[in-house]
Amino acid sequence: MWFDSWSDIVRVLLVGIASYAVLIASIRILGERTLAQLNAFDVVVTVALGSTLATILLTSDVAFVEGIVALSLLLLLQAVVAFATAVSRRIRAHDVRAHAVAFDRSGGL
Repeated sequence: MWFDSWSDIVRVLLVGIASYAVLIASIRILGERTLAQLNAFDVVVTVALGSTLATILLTSDVAFVEGIVALSLLLLLQAVVAFATAVSRRIRAHDVRAHAVAFDRSGGL
């Protein structure tokens, strides 16, 4: 279907703007990470955040507050894991970045 109603369009616009604002504010509060510092776990969390945001925007069955709670939970869990990785040697030893293989410029190990 190409078009249902203007109220659905307005809902997507309003919820999208509010959700985006909450997501950006939360990321700013928790701290930014550059793309070079992302590990596999960070990528999974990023995909989960995107999926959650899309669900908030496009599914009218999910209330805005429920969606914000879901986004906040994912961000909080990410912050807890990042803190635990920074503090604990045992957890840091299992971090994906700790087992990365470095290549020299010629492509060798």
